[in-house]
Amino acid sequence: MYTMLETVFNNGQKILNDLRTTQTDNLHKAAEMIAMAHKEGHKFFVSGSGHSHTVAEELYGRAGTLAFTVPILTPELTLVDHPTKSTLLERLDGYAKILVDLYRVSEGDVILIASNSGRNAYPVEMALEAKQRGAKVIAITNMKHSSATSSRHSSGKKLYEVADVVIDNCGEVGDAATPVEGTDATVCPTSSIANAIICSCLNGEVCECLRQMGEEVEVFISANLDGGFERNEKYFEKYTRLY
Repeated sequence: MYTMLETVFNNGQKILNDLRTTQTDNLHKAAEMIAMAHKEGHKFFVSGSGHSHTVAEELYGRAGTLAFTVPILTPELTLVDHPTKSTLLERLDGYAKILVDLYRVSEGDVILIASNSGRNAYPVEMALEAKQRGAKVIAITNMKHSSATSSRHSSGKKLYEVADVVIDNCGEVGDAATPVEGTDATVCPTSSIANAIICSCLNGEVCECLRQMGEEVEVFISANLDGGFERNEKYFEKYTRLY
């Protein structure tokens, strides 16, 4: 009866299945890299622009996320001020370098960069600048889309060509994957579904890696639980109020 709903559910389930069957090894490699960096006293940064900035929000400051994640987020790279402002800014060379310097990304650190297309200047430049400083780079990107487009960065590279570990979100070219009958439009961007489960997988697997390393596992809990706000405040002071 509800044909569109069934199609959306089916497409979403396909994304989850594809991630499980093709990206498990890459998710583990990324988690191990993050856990080792933390164990050795280095930082774990996460960033994205446009709608990909939600990956940083998904990995930081909410119940069930790693307490030591440092988000690199600025309003200019979100949709807060204007719907196309971040689209234009992420195509500019130079801005990512400023943020890498401000956040003092250094040797031994790990930075996760989310970009569905992986073609714009911001994610590519951030990856290149981070690696130049000796940091490791994890990419979350849409390999099908990225492979089908050209780079907008002066280097001619795309994010997946720079990263040490690439997690494919298994999406379609153009992201939205559900056709609407009678139009040439597609709806339901698959990266939202993929990014949410990727983030959950990374959180859980990093915790498991840390546990196996004999390290303390520090995770935010809901601020709406008794004592939650106070516990989280200690983590904020320890890891991110430095920026």
